[in-house]
Amino acid sequence: MRRRIVMSMLAGATLLASALFGTGAADAQAADVPAEFGTDWHDPVTAAPPVERPHTKSCQVTLADAQFRDFTPYRGAYTPPQGCGDRWSKVVLRLDGKVKGRQYDRLGYLHVGGVEILRTSTPEPSPDGIAWHVEKDVTRYSDTFRSPQNVEMLIGNVVDDTYTGVIDVHVTLTFSAGRPAERTPDRVLTLADTPGGTTLTTPRNSERIVAEVYATGSGGGCEEFWYLTVADPASYSCKADHGPYREVQIKVDGQLAGIAAPFPNVWTGGWSNPFLWYVIPAPGAFDVRPIAYDLTPFAGLLDDGRPHRVEVSVVGVPAGQSGWSAPVNVLVWQDAHRSHLTGALTGNRATDIANSSVYTPGSENRVNTEAGHRLTVSGYLDTSHGRVTTTVTRTLANTSVHRWTDGENTDGLDATWTDDQTVTVGGHGPARTTHTDRTYTMNGATTVGADDRLRTVLTLGDRASVVELRDGRRTAWSRLDDTYSGDAAYTINVPRDQRHAVGTSSERYRLYGSDGCYDRSLTTVQGVLTEDRERC
Repeated sequence: MRRRIVMSMLAGATLLASALFGTGAADAQAADVPAEFGTDWHDPVTAAPPVERPHTKSCQVTLADAQFRDFTPYRGAYTPPQGCGDRWSKVVLRLDGKVKGRQYDRLGYLHVGGVEILRTSTPEPSPDGIAWHVEKDVTRYSDTFRSPQNVEMLIGNVVDDTYTGVIDVHVTLTFSAGRPAERTPDRVLTLADTPGGTTLTTPRNSERIVAEVYATGSGGGCEEFWYLTVADPASYSCKADHGPYREVQIKVDGQLAGIAAPFPNVWTGGWSNPFLWYVIPAPGAFDVRPIAYDLTPFAGLLDDGRPHRVEVSVVGVPAGQSGWSAPVNVLVWQDAHRSHLTGALTGNRATDIANSSVYTPGSENRVNTEAGHRLTVSGYLDTSHGRVTTTVTRTLANTSVHRWTDGENTDGLDATWTDDQTVTVGGHGPARTTHTDRTYTMNGATTVGADDRLRTVLTLGDRASVVELRDGRRTAWSRLDDTYSGDAAYTINVPRDQRHAVGTSSERYRLYGSDGCYDRSLTTVQGVLTEDRERC
């Protein structure tokens, strides 16, 4: 069973429906909503917006047709599309999946030419079977798609007499012809494995360098639930030397080059309660967002044509403990008018990591955590259009309160992570500044009652604010608020058909700003989609 994060018992389906809709709405839905989960439910769906596609000629290429029964990767070959040129206005990945029977959530990746273009997880199926799809804008990997490449995909799975679900996927790329997308990277690189570690060699005219890291805590052990770990002497089953604070760092030649807060991913078996996620997954579960690090201040160092050591690590993981995956892609924009750029790293200042995790024992044990870190790096490049300076400042903070009872039959967490970044680029012309502030929240609990009823109540938040300035004047902005809420209960330690599971879930995804507005809400009751509403 998945780890337990816990709070009191569920009274029943009518109570859940009335809490979400009001009494009248619950009555109105009664004819369509079963009293408890059955053997089938609505196919998985998220409130996130579909990828917009231009109304131009398009070409489609199949990347993978595979069935995953074990941990054997699918390997194939990619050939660029015919008839749509080699400069595209949009490239969209689509994964269509289906599975039935009984199966856990599984993690997966898709590599083209060694470049990770998708990290994903799977929904848990109904006995009768489900189908789902994932769409992703992968235009930024266009450099990879311009030449034939090897393809590798893996969704690690176990199929036996108990876990019968075979995961069947079909993956395509759709290329839209037309005016090429603006600001697409000129090169997409991966790290090379060498005896001294992983290295990166960039073109000597690299003008902007961004590393993206698909960092996920996974594997079913405690690092899948890193936000719950505690330090000695706390009496809790998941331990870490310094508690729950995690930070994903990237270093260049041993120098700290970037810091970030990992997103608290929750997979579809998470919090011991798959009934929360059967229809609506947690934000990002099917399309894991990579962490982006602007390494441009290091471009003067990296542009010397030599390999440089690049390392990614996760602060806070106990020594020798596995559970994190952190593949790296490097996106490079080149100076079209100069073959070699020179420059230097001019500043690299980091505070000490603050990390206080205080344990208070009692009938309800408690750990209060406050942690954070700040890094500023600066550098310059002499380019074909003059000297360009780049300064990147990133500030992280994490606060959480973790409460649990002896035996962990009640287990709850209220946590917030902030990851704020400012990038300022100066040189010929107006100074450009981009502020990106991210906030992640997790507030919930699970309780196992005396009658073996397990109830989980949980709210997750993924929020972001982006503001672009030129000489202090705002030129573009956006706000994201993706909020999931769920409340589900079932009887544990009984056969599947005796669980008498009930549950509601909802998601509202709001994205608005200078480019327009998107606002969609979904609600489910006992696996039935009862609301799908758009407001913009």
